[in-house]
Amino acid sequence: ALPANFKLASETKILLHPSYIRELDYVSEKEEELISILEHRDECDLKELSSLIGIKSIHAMIKRLIERNIVTTHESIQDRYTPKTVTCIMLSDELLDEIKLSEAISILEQDARSAKQVELLIHLLKLKTDEGGLNMPVSKQKVLEIGSASVLSSLEKKGFIYQERFQIDRIHLNSGQNKEIPSLTEPQQVALEEIRTYFEHPGKICLLHGVTGSGKTEIYVQLIQEYLDQGKQVLFLLPEIALTTQLITRLSAYFGEQVGVYHSRFNQNERVEIWNKVFENNLDQYRIILGARSSVFLPFQNLGLIIVDEEHESSFKQYDPSPRYNGRDAAIVLGKMHNCQVLLGSATPAMESYYHATEGRYGFVKLYERYQGLSMPEVLIADLKRERRLKSMNGHISSFLLEEMKEALGRSEQIILFQNRRGYTPQWACEVCSWTPKCTNCDVSLTYHKHGNHLKCHYCSFVTNPMGACPACGSNRLKMIGFGTEKIEDELALLFPDKTIKRLDLDTTRSKNAYQLLLNEFEERKIDIFVGTQMITKGLDFDNVGLVGVLDADMLLNRPDFRAYERSYQLISQVAGRAGRKAKRGKVIIQTGDPDHWVLQHVMQHDYPSFYKHEKIERENYFYPPYYKVINITLKHSQEPQLEVSASELAETMRQYFKERVLGPEFPIIKRIQNLYLKEIKLKIERGAPEKKVKEKLQTLIHQFYEKPVNKSVKIVIDVDPM
Repeated sequence: ALPANFKLASETKILLHPSYIRELDYVSEKEEELISILEHRDECDLKELSSLIGIKSIHAMIKRLIERNIVTTHESIQDRYTPKTVTCIMLSDELLDEIKLSEAISILEQDARSAKQVELLIHLLKLKTDEGGLNMPVSKQKVLEIGSASVLSSLEKKGFIYQERFQIDRIHLNSGQNKEIPSLTEPQQVALEEIRTYFEHPGKICLLHGVTGSGKTEIYVQLIQEYLDQGKQVLFLLPEIALTTQLITRLSAYFGEQVGVYHSRFNQNERVEIWNKVFENNLDQYRIILGARSSVFLPFQNLGLIIVDEEHESSFKQYDPSPRYNGRDAAIVLGKMHNCQVLLGSATPAMESYYHATEGRYGFVKLYERYQGLSMPEVLIADLKRERRLKSMNGHISSFLLEEMKEALGRSEQIILFQNRRGYTPQWACEVCSWTPKCTNCDVSLTYHKHGNHLKCHYCSFVTNPMGACPACGSNRLKMIGFGTEKIEDELALLFPDKTIKRLDLDTTRSKNAYQLLLNEFEERKIDIFVGTQMITKGLDFDNVGLVGVLDADMLLNRPDFRAYERSYQLISQVAGRAGRKAKRGKVIIQTGDPDHWVLQHVMQHDYPSFYKHEKIERENYFYPPYYKVINITLKHSQEPQLEVSASELAETMRQYFKERVLGPEFPIIKRIQNLYLKEIKLKIERGAPEKKVKEKLQTLIHQFYEKPVNKSVKIVIDVDPM
């Protein structure tokens, strides 16, 4: 898990073979020219040789000469990492003496032509004093803010200054001033004491189940300070880069430059610098690493505490590229390796984590009271069936939600609307023949994006222009089915033309700083209505959100996945928790066609324990986590008939050993992605079964599968604990 720029790059060098004797070999004119160059230069790279002898591609010639033992090759290994440097202005050693410095200034002042040099030198001295002393480096750029390069050059020629390059950090966090760590409320203090009790022995895991807005972060801050006081390092894992943006500011206010950040938006050189700082184990910098799942692979030297916030999040799971791991589970393994404490935190824990906590495998701490006694938000249902029957819908906004939005905006409160689908509309269809535009590479409908005016596949990124008429029947009666965040943004612009409306989804946050800019705008109350996908549900803390709307709860509840109800409860509860986090109680409106659904009833009551009790019965009856471990085996092939045969063969072989624990093979919902057909086999293993034996047997069966030549073109992807 080294950053790519830590890996050495190689460059092929060409040199004469040690056994080559010129007189014994016939060579062409160009080959003779190449040999002469190598006799004078010892070695040369391909690009340079090509330029010197005037041939664009010399690979064939080099190959012939290698075969005849005239030339040979070796690899020149280079370090890809390039430190960032800046040119600084230094005082000459003589002028570090204050008496000599005064004399130098006096000499300059006696010459009227040197007035600008005196001005620049005094400016330099002030900058150095601000930095901590006359021997401190000051960047050339700062010095030239009040002077010209020619004046600086004159001072250099007189021997008063010299230039030197210094290595600097690529990453600059706004560390701010170290604030005093706030005192805890009584419920928070009780929770902290319970965590301390569980952590009396090293290598423990504890789940902190705290409702949204209960102040889990304040408890984290107290614990971090305790471990820093012991000289330990702390890893703070978050599921989304978006969350690091807000938390950096909060943690930096308390811990200053001891906070470091690590995630995929940094370039490779930046990652190398963070990696080095963690490895150096400096007591002043990067004692706390705030990062996404890849942070678990940093070279910690003295790790004392790992905090996994929002531990239930599916974003902790990596799918592509391999390895397919869950950042939360990797953090637990890392904790065992370092014999350090692991704290999992969530308002809506993963079923597996809650199961381990209630069964006594993890410590279990509850924090069911909101910070400073604030009430949980009021959750209400908007019945879409009734709204449609009464024809009171405003696009995809119910009249109930619309009225609540008007009232919230009238109170100068901000609004968050959650729709877990980006784009404008997920499907076009011909009203005459029902034709829909499909991806050429995948078995999936194309999503229309109004921004850019194109149809796009969200699986392979295939893009095409919208059609003016149906290519199947020629009709121009094409209608849009469904809605995404773009369409909601458009509808809101018509309903609230004088309000500022922005989106937070993958399409609006592709650039490095887009997350931060949007979140800053919302926090500064420059945005009235924030529309977003699940990015908007993840632990963000805004103090002026009075209303949250969930626009399509049914889409979440009706997914054909054993985790559908768990994910629905988590997403809806988390986005609901963004409402009313400071001075007043917030309100949440859930739009659904099934207002009596048992999951929504538990969301309305903010009752995760009851939800868990209901859901775990289903999981136990049908052999799913937390009672069983699921291993997903996906087979891929460009030819569907071959895939059918190979998948059936592997499944039958697995059944001979694993019996009824094997399900499938079956086509997934989308059976072709990027021109490869997919078939899935599920293997369910009881908790407590010898995982090593299962792994070894599965590896053996797959090895045997590939011994057949016909199966060699089948790709197999194994995913343990799919999310």
